[in-house]
Amino acid sequence: MKLITKKNVIPIICVTYTVLSISLTVYEIIINKKINPTQLNIFLFLVLSILGVVILSQHYRFERFSPLTMIIIQYAFAIAVILISLKTASFFVDIHPDGYRDMTLSFSIPYFIGAIIYYIALRLEVKKQNKLLENIKKNRTQFE
Repeated sequence: MKLITKKNVIPIICVTYTVLSISLTVYEIIINKKINPTQLNIFLFLVLSILGVVILSQHYRFERFSPLTMIIIQYAFAIAVILISLKTASFFVDIHPDGYRDMTLSFSIPYFIGAIIYYIALRLEVKKQNKLLENIKKNRTQFE
């Protein structure tokens, strides 16, 4: 039995890379007893990745809306979380004057690329499931 196949090699590489990167970063922070800006960015992008995936995974809660409206609602919610978090952080650390813009862009570009890929894959999966249901119904009527 093969655990790594052509279909799952990319996700396995991505998960392995993420686990190794985060583990090494945590190890460096423990050894050096301080966090540098690069390490902070690594954790920030991990948090932003988690936020994006969680937001996209909640699409089924907005199915009553059109796909475009759903995407806008999800994006607006994610940006609101980011900006509120940044505003909260500004009470503890100084935020660069362009920090809000930079944070929004740092999230938005990868988010929209991921959202496009996600919704295309979702649409293809729905078509596949609909075709499977049609075949089941067709075969069922043949036996009745």
